Amino acid sequence: MNSADLFRLLGDSMRLRMLRLLSREKLNVSELTGIFGMAQSGISRHLRLLRDAGMVMEEREGGWAYYSVQPKQFSNGLTRIWPLLEAQLEQLEQARQDDARLQEVLRERKEDFRDTSTRGISPGRSWAAWARAIGYLLPKYTVADLGCGEGYLTLEVARWAKKVIAVDSSQAALKHAKHLAQKKNVKNISWKHGVLEQLPIESESVEIVLMAQVLHALTDPAIGLREAYRILKPSGMLIQEELRTHQEEWVKDKLGDKKLGFEPAELHSLLQGAKFTNIEIEVGSKRKGDPFVVLIGCGRKEKVIAGSRRDGDHGKKNL
Repeated sequence: MNSADLFRLLGDSMRLRMLRLLSREKLNVSELTGIFGMAQSGISRHLRLLRDAGMVMEEREGGWAYYSVQPKQFSNGLTRIWPLLEAQLEQLEQARQDDARLQEVLRERKEDFRDTSTRGISPGRSWAAWARAIGYLLPKYTVADLGCGEGYLTLEVARWAKKVIAVDSSQAALKHAKHLAQKKNVKNISWKHGVLEQLPIESESVEIVLMAQVLHALTDPAIGLREAYRILKPSGMLIQEELRTHQEEWVKDKLGDKKLGFEPAELHSLLQGAKFTNIEIEVGSKRKGDPFVVLIGCGRKEKVIAGSRRDGDHGKKNL
């Protein structure tokens, strides 16, 4: 490759971002698609150009094609310019958010038994399959999935729930969710358009409320929690997943987040303020180098018995 072709190749910001990540970790097309939010065809085209130029190597592991940057195997003078290029890659505007998304991919690998130490050794091992199996142990509850998005969690819950009421403020997300449910022939879901601060659900009508990473998208999380409490039947349970406080400011512009996560004590206080009892909060997932630590928690709507005190057992696990 002559100099003009090389510099033309490196003149694309997406290819530069890909080179930066692939110099750190071997990734497949699916993982790169998730990180960059680009169609698979576009990712494949960029990889082909970089591979043909000798800048990206391809190898097969466990049925997947993984791509990486290996400077020691460069030819055509690329070895001499790589140190300079590598230094410039660290100045890319999207470097921080790319790093955060890379850590999420690595966390998903580990949680799905696909980290480098186990790739290809135990085919079929899956946390998703075990989660579905555990669903057999659960009663046939009526569940509200608040902030359901495109419905992936909703469909999993529908496997064991008597009925799921799924609420989201995005018509586009609900359209996608309904299409997915229809495709999978799932019929025990009621889809509702609405906001979490004013839920289109009757009071004391569900046994379980799910809130999966939605509080940080609310201007006033306390209102959303009070609404969750309102729709729960006495003795019903709120189950939530949230992000611990982080410093990734880019999520406000890219994802519309209103708040950069919560400290466990803050979440506990919010739940307590919404009258929940038997509160538990703990770390559900974390990975070294990943800026996003996932908190999980629960709280109950206490069943009031005449003459009893509503003390509750407010507990926080050491985090």
